[in-house]
Amino acid sequence: MKDENERRGIGMTSQRTRERLVQRLRQEGIRNEAVLNAVSSTPRHLFVDEALASRAYEDTALPIGDGQTISQPFVVARMTEALIDDGIPQRVLELGTGSGYQAAILAQLVPEVFTVERIQRLADQARRRLRELDYRNVRVRHGDGVTAWEGEAPFDGILVTAAPRGVPQELFAQLADGGRLVVPEGPQGHPQELVAYHRHGDELSRHGMGLVNFVPLVGGTQ
Repeated sequence: MKDENERRGIGMTSQRTRERLVQRLRQEGIRNEAVLNAVSSTPRHLFVDEALASRAYEDTALPIGDGQTISQPFVVARMTEALIDDGIPQRVLELGTGSGYQAAILAQLVPEVFTVERIQRLADQARRRLRELDYRNVRVRHGDGVTAWEGEAPFDGILVTAAPRGVPQELFAQLADGGRLVVPEGPQGHPQELVAYHRHGDELSRHGMGLVNFVPLVGGTQ
């Protein structure tokens, strides 16, 4: 487990710096206090390379290697808020583990988190980081994010941190009745729309939440 001083940080990674980020998120429209508390208590500087630690609490995406990024804190908070809008889901699937930061936020809000990463290096790194930070309710899998985690379905919530042109039907099939799926939709290089789907039996309602910019959702593993 990480040393408590390392988790709290110093200077540009301190708790005071995190609180300034939380205030910015409030000003930008994040209202769910549980989500804001999770952002405040999560040491984002430990989810990026040490060279970028001083920028960890800026409201911006940062590179994590392999053409991937750790998402902008506002987007992480907005997606999380949308996922739990109608109540706390018991079992959540995340597609695109990346650094593990989004999974760490979810782990403080829902009982079980299943997260899939297609890039082996990132999956191994996230698994180790989450274990060191004592997020015990997160399971990390290296696998194809498009086919998700069929052996554990259905899920009460699904959160996708990469953008498909259209949501794969395999994901809707793994969403429980009454569940929510939050996903950015659209081609890379163009504005994508952040969308929340809510399943009611065989019907899906769709709610757009504004424009975002994500890496594309890619099948296969590496």
